[in-house]
Amino acid sequence: MSKFKNQPKIKHGKHINQIRIIGGQLRGRKIQFPNMEGLRPTPDSVRERLFNWLGQDLTGRVVLDLFAGSGALGFESVSRCARQVILCDTSFGVVQNLRRHSQLFQIKDKIQIYQQDGLKYLAQTSLRFDVVFLDPPFAWQNWVELFELLKNNLNPNAYVYVEVSRVPEIPDDWMIVRDGKAGQSLQLLLQKQ
Repeated sequence: MSKFKNQPKIKHGKHINQIRIIGGQLRGRKIQFPNMEGLRPTPDSVRERLFNWLGQDLTGRVVLDLFAGSGALGFESVSRCARQVILCDTSFGVVQNLRRHSQLFQIKDKIQIYQQDGLKYLAQTSLRFDVVFLDPPFAWQNWVELFELLKNNLNPNAYVYVEVSRVPEIPDDWMIVRDGKAGQSLQLLLQKQ
C-alpha cells in the first residue's frame, strides 16, 4: 500500500481554472477563468444536457447570461450560432477575462460584455431575449425581483435556464420544462406561459 493513499490529487497547473467549449464552431477552445469565490463554471456534462434541451442550434437567437462568471454558457451560445450574446458580471477581473476571450476567439461582433449588476441591466435594457442563463452564486437570493424584471425582457417561447443549490419560488405563470441534478447543483429549464 502506498504511503500517499490519502494525499489529495494535484492537477497539473495549466489545467486548473480551465474548461473547454464542448460544441459548435468553437468546440475544443479553452476558457481560462479567475479563481474567485462563488465562481463555479457549469461542468461539461451539465452544459451538454442543457444544450440538448435547447436543441443544440441557437441560430438567430438573442441570449443573455446574467451572471456570466467564466463565460462558458455565453461562449457555447456563440459557438452554436446565436445572433447576439450579452454577458453581465459585476467583477472587473471577470469582465476583463471575458473580453480577452472574446478577442481571442474572434467573436467580438456577436458578443457584448457589461460590468454591471444583472438586475440593473435588466431594468434599463430594451432588448428581448430568446434564451436567458441564470447561474448566480449559490448564496444569491433576489429571485422575486429578478423574475419580475425578466418577464418584460423575454420573447414569446423564450427559455430561462436556472442553476441553483436550492430551487427558488417559481412564479405561477412560469412552467418547468426540464429539470436535472448534478452534484450540489439543480438545473431547471423554464418558460413563461
